[in-house]
Amino acid sequence: MAVYRFVKKQNFIRRINGFALSIVAFIVILVAFVIIISGISEDTTERQQEALETAIERSIISCYCVEGTYPPSLDYIKDHYGLTYDTDQFFVDYKAIGSNLFPDVTVIYKGDRSEK
Repeated sequence: MAVYRFVKKQNFIRRINGFALSIVAFIVILVAFVIIISGISEDTTERQQEALETAIERSIISCYCVEGTYPPSLDYIKDHYGLTYDTDQFFVDYKAIGSNLFPDVTVIYKGDRSEK
């Protein structure tokens, strides 16, 4: 009877070790998942910024082709060429240099990229 008692204890210890190992594996997988998701999120933000820069550039060129002058302001592009973007996420600095010179456009992401 004494031998059976020691075997039962070893099974209990094995179960505890197996449970602890499962918890550690779950935590490692969870941390890896969070790191991967944050990397994807940052990449998505960069692609959104590039797409906005391209859309603004194409709208400026379209305006020049149709009207013969570059747009005087960003609001003009929004009103006449249908440019839309998330103003909470991006700041667009638009400086019209002249009607015959390509404007200076800067797109800035408002959030902190290191947070993601």
